[in-house]
Amino acid sequence: MPKGRSRYWKLTSDEMGGFTYDESKLLNWEIKCVREPEEQAHFIGVFMYRDGTAFDYESVKGICYFYNNIDREELPTITSFLKEKFNGKEMEKGERIFLKDSKEIYSSKDIGDLAKEMETKFNTKAIISLEFENLTADQLKEAGLPEAKLLPIPT
Repeated sequence: MPKGRSRYWKLTSDEMGGFTYDESKLLNWEIKCVREPEEQAHFIGVFMYRDGTAFDYESVKGICYFYNNIDREELPTITSFLKEKFNGKEMEKGERIFLKDSKEIYSSKDIGDLAKEMETKFNTKAIISLEFENLTADQLKEAGLPEAKLLPIPT
């Protein structure tokens, strides 16, 4: 299998503790924190792109989050929680909050721990996605990533 992009989805915070991937190959991650009942689509999505996230015409590095059907009064609590952990300059665009130049995390432990904290603090269930670049099938298997949760990315 040629090296390319590999996306893993529907990972749980508990599963994250067992992965040992090359952190420099992780392009982006997302923790989608969903509130029950799921049909009402109440969620907070915390994410980070290694090369930055588009904000108007610039690319902003750092942790970001978006929200859907979350009361605006709750946003300051979410933002402060993330700022206390990762710092960064708060910027808002539509339904996305950016923490520009915040601390960046790539380890499965750090991402899993953040997901667990979000679940507890915001009464949600976390679903995690990871996207890698230039890891072979063997390297992915050695990292402990479950083949059943691999989502092929067309090239």
